[in-house]
Amino acid sequence: MAGELYVVATPIGNLGDMVPRAVDVLHAVDLIAAEDTRHSGRLLKHLGIDTPMVPYHDHGEEHQSQRILQTLGQGQTVALISDAGTPLISDPGYRLVRKARQLGVKVVPIPGPCALIAALCASGLPSDRFSFEGFLPAKSGARQKKLSALADDPRTLVFYESPHRVLDTLSDMVAELGADREAVLARELTKAFETFLAGSLEELCQMVEEDANQQRGEIVILVSGAPEVAVSESEQRRVLALLMEELPLKQAAALAAKITGGHKNALYQLALSLKG
Repeated sequence: MAGELYVVATPIGNLGDMVPRAVDVLHAVDLIAAEDTRHSGRLLKHLGIDTPMVPYHDHGEEHQSQRILQTLGQGQTVALISDAGTPLISDPGYRLVRKARQLGVKVVPIPGPCALIAALCASGLPSDRFSFEGFLPAKSGARQKKLSALADDPRTLVFYESPHRVLDTLSDMVAELGADREAVLARELTKAFETFLAGSLEELCQMVEEDANQQRGEIVILVSGAPEVAVSESEQRRVLALLMEELPLKQAAALAAKITGGHKNALYQLALSLKG
């Protein structure tokens, strides 16, 4: 009979956020699969847990997965943890969970800390519909392309970002999503220097540029969704056509979006079709 795989959330900073059920599970399982055994070892030592650990990465060596799956196949129990927060949320685990389910293993979630949810619920931005985009591409061109594709999304957008790229990312967001778009930067959640910065994307970019401390630690960026279109499509088309007589297509589309409240990308595509 196949064993059970527990997907266990661990603290993102404050160790007091470790839920009792998670502690009980980590004590009781036969094996813990950890993203980084040295990092997780400090948490387990703090909790007085001596359960054996093995490393696991989604893109790691195949024998890591095979050992874990073999343990489960023998009817034993395994807990999957990441360095911090909920596994599989921009962390390893997806492939292991998928393979385990294919083998008939029962997968049990042990909910707990998650940076994106912690940031979202305290941001003040709409939380009824949101899109978690994880980490944006490291290279500017690819990052801009990704942001451009999200420019018309009406949902709150949530991103993780590394401290050494946060300023470049905010600059690209200003260019692709709009300087006036409402946004929040949440940093070092649950830790001693937890910080929330709120304002327009342009204001956030300026705050981070002027304060090097905001370019440190674990960062979540939340951006409000694209505004509702307030002007009819026919009026958008009329305004765009007029602007195209005097301006290059990209500038005409961007200005038409500001005037009408339309979506910049959609107006640019319309400009291309009108010119064609």
